[in-house]
Amino acid sequence: MKILVGYTGSKAGKAALDLAEVHARAFGAQVDVVFSLNRKAEKDSKKIHEAEQVLEYAGNFYEKAGIPCKTALLIRGLSHGEDLIQYANENDIDEIVIGASRSSLVGKLVFGNTAQYVILNADCPVILTKSRLYNNMDYSRYTAAALQEKK
Repeated sequence: MKILVGYTGSKAGKAALDLAEVHARAFGAQVDVVFSLNRKAEKDSKKIHEAEQVLEYAGNFYEKAGIPCKTALLIRGLSHGEDLIQYANENDIDEIVIGASRSSLVGKLVFGNTAQYVILNADCPVILTKSRLYNNMDYSRYTAAALQEKK
């Protein structure tokens, strides 16, 4: 099994990393962490460096957890949602985990362009996490060991 995490380094993104870790442990999955930049960032070395640092953090996060991980920085001229969907299709992804941090009324109704696009266009299940879960959620009850105890 392969899990894709669309990650930008935000609190919502960290919640997505955490949840993907739980799923990867439970299903023996590999995690692919993707950071998508638009074409305008192609010549912006600062943005590219920041994205590389964010991906390095994610790679280290999964390495410490003992979970196979691949990271990818995408600068292909697509929207972020299109990038995630295309990557998922090209890499036989089984599940996508993304974070959403919108808190306005409109944001609550429409998750955001990227999240909405991914949810509506993915060929696999999509899980959307919220940033406030990162601070309040105890994922330990969902670890592989805890799940095994319930069986």
